Parts: sequence; C-alpha cells; structure tokens
Amino acid sequence: MITEKLYYQDPYISFFSAQIIHSNKDEKGRFYVILDQTAFYPTGGGQPNDTGTINGAHVYNVEEENGEVRHFIDRPLEENKCYAEIDWTRRFDHMQQHAGQHILSAAYEDMYGYKTVSFHLGAENCTIDLEAPALNEEEAKRVEERANTVILENRSIETRWVTENELSKFPLRKAVSVTDNIRLVIIPDFDYNGCGGTHPNETGQVGSVKILHWEKHKKNIRVHFVCGDRVLKQLQEKHKMIQRLTATLNAPQTDLEAAANRILQKQEDLEKTITQLEAELLEQEAHKLIAQASIKDHYKLVTKIYKENSMKKLQQMANSMIHHTDGLLVLFINENDSKLQVVCARSNGIGINMQEYIRYILPEINGKGGGNEMIVQGGGDMVLSSESLMEVMIRAADKLLTS
Repeated sequence: MITEKLYYQDPYISFFSAQIIHSNKDEKGRFYVILDQTAFYPTGGGQPNDTGTINGAHVYNVEEENGEVRHFIDRPLEENKCYAEIDWTRRFDHMQQHAGQHILSAAYEDMYGYKTVSFHLGAENCTIDLEAPALNEEEAKRVEERANTVILENRSIETRWVTENELSKFPLRKAVSVTDNIRLVIIPDFDYNGCGGTHPNETGQVGSVKILHWEKHKKNIRVHFVCGDRVLKQLQEKHKMIQRLTATLNAPQTDLEAAANRILQKQEDLEKTITQLEAELLEQEAHKLIAQASIKDHYKLVTKIYKENSMKKLQQMANSMIHHTDGLLVLFINENDSKLQVVCARSNGIGINMQEYIRYILPEINGKGGGNEMIVQGGGDMVLSSESLMEVMIRAADKLLTS
C-alpha cells in the first residue's frame, strides 16, 4: 500500500496524525508500522532518515520499499490511530546540510567545472566527491565565498514534479535516475537538480557553509564541509580546543604552531638521545657478557635468560657481539607473555649453520622461526622451563660442533 508522503507536501511538518494500516516484524525481528500518511523521511539520496515517536514508541529508522514507508520502532503498537512527531532538530539539520550541498556543488561546477559524483550526509560533517584532479586553497576560498553569497541572497528553493518529456526545459547538472515521479529541486538561475531530499524554502535558512578540508579519494577529490548550525558547533569545539592548547602550551593563539613545533623538535631530540643511550647500554651489556663467556674447547659460549625483553634489542646485541668477537656462540632466551623466544648467533670461526641449528630447538617448544646461517630467532610455547630449554640449546650446539 502506497504511503502519502507529507514531507514532500511540506518539509516543515513536524507532527501529524495518521492511521496505522500495517504492523509487523521484519526478517531481522524489528518491529515496524506502515501509516496511511507520514512526515518521516526515509533514508535515501545521501540523506539519513528522520527519527521521532509514534504514540510514544521511538522511531529509530525509516525505510521505503515499493512505495511503503516502514517506520521501525522500539516496541509493537496495537492501536489503529496514532499521533506522530519527528525530531525537528535532526530534520532541520538535514535540510540545511542537503541544501548546502546543492549550493556548494553548483558553485564548484560553475566556477571550475568540477562535477559532484557522490554526496554523504554524516552525523558530524558532510562530504562530496568531485571529479577533479586536485584542489587548492584559492579554489576552496572562492567557492566557499560564492556559496555563502548565494545563501545570504536568500534565494528561493523550489520543488517541482515533472515528466520525463519536460526535463529538457531545465538545465540539469546531471541526468535523473528515474523516469516516473521526477522531482526537481531548483534554485532559480543557479542550480537545477533531480532530488528526493528535504530542503528549506530559502537559501538563507541554510545559514552558512564551511569547507573543512579535502583529500584524494580513489580517482576523485573528497571535500568535507558543514552547514548551518554545524558551522557554529565546529567553531565552538575548535575554540575550546584552542583555549585548552593555549593553556597547555603557555602560548597565545597566534604562537600555537610555533610552540607546538618547538615541543615536537624537543621530543625528536630526546628520542635521538634515548636511542643513542640505549645503543650504548646494549654495547656495555654485550662487552660484559663477552667477558663472562664460558670457554669451551673451540669457542666461547654466552648464555643469558631474559624476562619481558625486546626481541629487537636482543637481536641487535647478538649481532653486535658476533661481529666484534671471533669464535663466539650466543644463546639468548626471552620469556614473554607465557611464551619462550630465542635468539641464537655465531661469529666467524664456528662451524655451525644457525638455520640448521634452530631446527633442533624449535620443535622442543612447538615454535616457528627463521634467519640466516649466522643469526636466527624464533618463538613458541612455554612447555618447559627456560633453564631446561637452555640445556637443550647447549647440547644441540655441542652435538653439531662435534659431528
């Protein structure tokens, strides 16, 4: 059954009475009702649905299927008649954003020939995708000025239902996607578009439009913007953030960028210092371990068990040790989150291929790993103690060296 769409008769209707002609659950178990007439706008054309109440039940989603407008509610309704009210703040916000998009898209196309290929009305901001190779600050500034001029001129926003044969009378920006019940939204001498959304009656009610930023998106440029009350909200949020930053950085608004850059440079310098000190500490530990190495028949053996250490650091230290000392075998174990990790390395003068060596070790801990003939690493389950695993590793080294 076709629902009479009050939002097309008058987009300013915010409450109404209606007959409930059908009540049911859909395949997802959601309660919904169909009314003989409705002011609730269903999701479509880039514009989200309205919300509100029907006889006190919360309307959280509205969808149209084959002319039926389904109102999804949080509980079933048994009545035949209902009183409904839409969330006017949400509706008017959508009207501002949608009309603002028409104006912004028309300005981009008129001034630079950039066509809008898609539109999204989000909860916080809106986007349009433009067929453009790139955008720059000067273009954005001029387009924004043009759009706000049209808004301030308070031009009329008209809607008109036309037939397919009548379309040739209007300078449409793009072809319409339907052949029946064609609805045009018109700002005379500025924009002519096929559109099923809700819009205010005059451009002045859009308030203003503000381009926030843009980015490359696939083959197009995605422009982020806000209109109407959202401009004030963005201004207020950004002002609060600036106020907090001025206090945190102890600098006036005009010096915030310089103050932030000084902090970032200081952090970068500190990170370099930390990296240098960590390298020196690793070097000192490496020298200490080499000095404490066990003397075997044909090589020196370094063994060490760590807890919650960085595998990267252990690899760096082992690599440094074997490149500064000949005849050295390094066996590290690291206990990390109930896992056992190993780093094994050998320097020149030791006849072991470490890739072959680790194949003896990893099965003992159901592990995986890899490396090259001089240094390997891996990890597995803690199915035995670190001390027991170290004994296995030493025996494996002795076996390969004597075979």
